[in-house]
Amino acid sequence: MVARATSIAFNGVKAAVVDVQVLISSGLPAFTIVGLPDKAVAESRERIRAALQAVGLALPAKRITVNLSPADLPKEGSHYDLPIALALLTAMSVLPPDFAERFISMGELSLDGGIAGVTGVLPAAMRALAEGRGIICPAANGGEAAWAGEELDIVAAATLVQVVNHARGQQRLPRPEKRADMSGTANLPDLRDVRGQESAKRALEVAAAGGHHLLMNGPPGAGKSMLAARLPSILPPMTAREMLETSIIASLAGMLPDGAISATRPFRAPHHTASQAALAGGGHSRARPGEMSLAHNGVLFLDELPEFAPRVLEVLRQPLETGEVSIARANYRVTFPARFQLVAAMNPCKCGMAFQPGHNCRRGMRCAADYMGRISGPLLDRFDLRITVPAVDIRDLSLPPAREGSAQVAERVAAARAMQQRRYAALGLEHVRTNAQAPAAVLEDIAAPTAEARAFLLKAAESLRLSARGYHRVLRVARTLADLAGAEVVDRAHVAEALAYRGMASGQAAGQAAA
Repeated sequence: MVARATSIAFNGVKAAVVDVQVLISSGLPAFTIVGLPDKAVAESRERIRAALQAVGLALPAKRITVNLSPADLPKEGSHYDLPIALALLTAMSVLPPDFAERFISMGELSLDGGIAGVTGVLPAAMRALAEGRGIICPAANGGEAAWAGEELDIVAAATLVQVVNHARGQQRLPRPEKRADMSGTANLPDLRDVRGQESAKRALEVAAAGGHHLLMNGPPGAGKSMLAARLPSILPPMTAREMLETSIIASLAGMLPDGAISATRPFRAPHHTASQAALAGGGHSRARPGEMSLAHNGVLFLDELPEFAPRVLEVLRQPLETGEVSIARANYRVTFPARFQLVAAMNPCKCGMAFQPGHNCRRGMRCAADYMGRISGPLLDRFDLRITVPAVDIRDLSLPPAREGSAQVAERVAAARAMQQRRYAALGLEHVRTNAQAPAAVLEDIAAPTAEARAFLLKAAESLRLSARGYHRVLRVARTLADLAGAEVVDRAHVAEALAYRGMASGQAAGQAAA
């Protein structure tokens, strides 16, 4: 008789059901696992053998065959320990015949019979709910499984004995409570800590209001990293849907401490030595989310942007447009969501002091040109806001803290985003949440400038030689500036400020166009 249990295999953020089949037959003692298992799955037989011995049971001296179906789907991870053990206990008549099949189970067994936490419990719980099953998971992951739905039957156990006693009616395991980590929101750095840099603060507010990508260029010590770290403090709180999307990715990456999901928007800041796989994601047999996906619904900060390898930076181009990253390998293809807000910082040149008063670079203008040349034009064109952050005047450091902090700026950002959500909901675009995500097809309607503003924009676009993407990005920023001002129509002042954010050269050309 074949005993069965059910588990999960992951393909990106999607969870595929795996049928765990166990057959105990006559023959020389053996324990064989088939169905494209990786090394961690193949080693599960030793963990299972030790865990059963710890609870007073022994494997029968017969031939044991474990099949993980579908057999052509790669199986990776230690979470198959528990479903294989449950199917074995069913075959040994320790568990009721239909118990393990009513649940999706996952967990890593310790040698003493304990059940250790694993990754991916939240998407597995959501798949279990869709399948009309319950879920058996480690007690450490019970808090995240509870977010899948109140109607989901959850067995969150710390040991294998608890699962057996629960199945036989000898012990009732309580349903775990939802866990949420709200501490991060209160501990975010405040914008009030930044002295001076009022124009940079304004650009940060515009970026937060419209979800625009921001590039800051300035000498070392100007406060670029300090400003970027304070962007999450002025972003609106995540919606329930955004929290779920973000937590699914964090669950797959094993980044939900104690099974508690977080309401704080992610802020990822990889080092400039990061590889393509680290940024985009990947793996040998099972792709894992990279930094772009871990920053979904949050901020991806790239400090020292030109120091990143050019091939690594080019990985950003497609996700910035589509909001997702597709990883294609010879044996799999997966897609992870990656709709993040990109913030980058860079020095003006290799030595960092180009264009600073009193500094003469030995290489002159060529130093700055070569350093900027490490960033491709198409990637640079995807930054809606490109600003210069000047060196801080020492006298500004002695000034009292700014009257406005993150709380006051966040109120204006929230009001601007509320206008955007109402606008796109009225157009039937519920999936669009910010101006930066607005399709180009609707920009001419929602960001239609006045006649004077349009003539000014066309003249400036010709002077700046803006691409079609650059033209639309100026319109998006102008629409955000109008939203911050509470204006229904985009006028000349909004267009002029949006053009100024295309860089110092853009600002000069805009001034020439205005003349």
